[in-house]
Amino acid sequence: MCGIVGIFDLNGKREIDLTLLTRMNQSQLHRGPDEGGLHIEPGVGLGHRRLSIIDLASGQQPLFNEDKSVVVVFNGEIYNFQTLVGQLTQLGHIFRTHSDTEVIVHAWEEWGERCVERFRGMFAFALWDRNVETLFLARDRLGVKPLYYAHLANGSLVFGSELKSLLVHPDLERELDPMAVEDYFAYGYVPEPKTIFRQARKLAPGHTLRLARGGATALPKQYWDIPFPAPRPMSEAEAGAELIERLREAVKIRLIAEVPLGAFLSGGVDSSAVVAMMAGAMKEPVNTCSISFGEPKFNESGYAEAVAARYGTRHHALQVAQDDFDLIDQLAGLYDEPFADSSALPTYRVCQLARQRVTVALSGDGGDENLAGYRRYRWHLHEERLRSLLPLSLRKPLFGLLGQLYPKADWAPKPLRAKSTFEALARDSVAAYFHGVSLMSDAMRDRLFSPRFRHSLNDYQAVEVLRSHARTCPTEEALSRVQYLDLKTYLAGDILTKVDRASMAHGLEVRVPLLDHQLVEWISGLPANLKLRGGQGKYLFKKALEAYLPQELLYRNKMGFSVPLANWLRGPLRQRLEHRLLGGTLRDTGIFDMAYVQEMLDQHQSGRRDYSAPLWSLLMFESFLRNVLALPAQAQRKAA
Repeated sequence: MCGIVGIFDLNGKREIDLTLLTRMNQSQLHRGPDEGGLHIEPGVGLGHRRLSIIDLASGQQPLFNEDKSVVVVFNGEIYNFQTLVGQLTQLGHIFRTHSDTEVIVHAWEEWGERCVERFRGMFAFALWDRNVETLFLARDRLGVKPLYYAHLANGSLVFGSELKSLLVHPDLERELDPMAVEDYFAYGYVPEPKTIFRQARKLAPGHTLRLARGGATALPKQYWDIPFPAPRPMSEAEAGAELIERLREAVKIRLIAEVPLGAFLSGGVDSSAVVAMMAGAMKEPVNTCSISFGEPKFNESGYAEAVAARYGTRHHALQVAQDDFDLIDQLAGLYDEPFADSSALPTYRVCQLARQRVTVALSGDGGDENLAGYRRYRWHLHEERLRSLLPLSLRKPLFGLLGQLYPKADWAPKPLRAKSTFEALARDSVAAYFHGVSLMSDAMRDRLFSPRFRHSLNDYQAVEVLRSHARTCPTEEALSRVQYLDLKTYLAGDILTKVDRASMAHGLEVRVPLLDHQLVEWISGLPANLKLRGGQGKYLFKKALEAYLPQELLYRNKMGFSVPLANWLRGPLRQRLEHRLLGGTLRDTGIFDMAYVQEMLDQHQSGRRDYSAPLWSLLMFESFLRNVLALPAQAQRKAA
């Protein structure tokens, strides 16, 4: 895995500042600790940091075609590169290396911007073609690898694998985007294509951006989407057998590496399935790593150990200490924008543990979105059935009133939290799903923000992120629609971002077979009742895995990779939380109503309410303000 950066003069051939490009590249040293390279010509500068995985001897970047008119910097892996090498060689292309990177330049020469349609893997790359004076940026279909860019006022475009590389540039404006702030306090992350800064953007998954020197400002272009086609006629047994075969093949092609390779093993269904397939494909024992917690409610280590024993893996476990909070400020610098998923803490630690033994690790990420593993899908379908009984014009006033009158009961089991159910029934399908996944409700965010900041939003609300994706969703089936929304938002913005930054902080490459795009396409065409049946998520997947994993693992209640956050914020983190939230950094922004911040703190600490997720999001926002936004350009250059 690697890091890429670049500067492109959109209007002419101004000289590229070599020192600046070098600093941008060095800011991502952690992504590619093995070696770095630069290419500069009039108006174009490209940089690359390399983590060597394939073709260790000759895969250096930037990498050129035969006459050096086309050059690429690339982050990722193209798993079908050997097949493409054969096709391109027959078409007359000459390869100088055994690297998957070289496939990109020749595929561009042969197929132009449609070359991305032939790549199977995870990737973000930038390609410069001097013959047509064109810069081409591309990101993989599901957003496994990141890519940021910004149009600067001086007529240049800058890009990089992480925001920190753009922040090195003195001309990047650090003005916050109010809509991104609203999104963050709703979702816990800033969804694509926004970033926390007005001027910078993320290239969305499945998109490319083609920029011609002197041409009109181009917009990103989508080249792929999750299809969710009409279900194919297939028996349950046939579907289960094909699912296993497709997973086995997706795992197998991700075992190509010239460095030590292993897997994350949480003890959940998805990571256990990946380890089972790896064990069947590898001659030597699989290296597996897991994280455990002191509290039994959050501890899956026993299940991980059972899978490790069954498949004879070399298993390594680490228990996260109860006071492992020094990472909080470090995480802010890692993510470059506010990021409120508290499981970033154990994810960082499990990547740190894995890197002690391997350079490549396979993970089970993507299974919950693909195969309907989240409990919220079950609740959403239940609510959808109730919503179908009455039109919105009747539901909105009736259940809206009940939602206002019914007391909040964070302490109660889900079925007894009628307030949330009434509030969901008073909304349309998309708004109800948004209400269910939000860290803070619309009413809470309205109270959290100051009048001045609410005015700056111009009536924008974060639900629009989901509405924009719902408008392009290829299916009307209720379960598939919310899966589509999660694949477009939560998967890319939270799960994959978390794993990419945590792994890259340690120079570790993570591969995700359950997000192989061919597998995703096939799964999207399965009938909904093979994904969720009788309240059982991942129904077909679990049935198909019965020959590979124990029943008690497959059919236990889902834990998730989470930390005991509510207890931490009332216990060992209490003083730090109060100091950070009330210490002046948040107040000075003018964004927040500090009286409401104090109210949330008081109610959480008293045990009357569970405000752990909102308070953690505020803590991480405060850390971002101090560690990223407040860092002046001079210090940023020195740090790089």
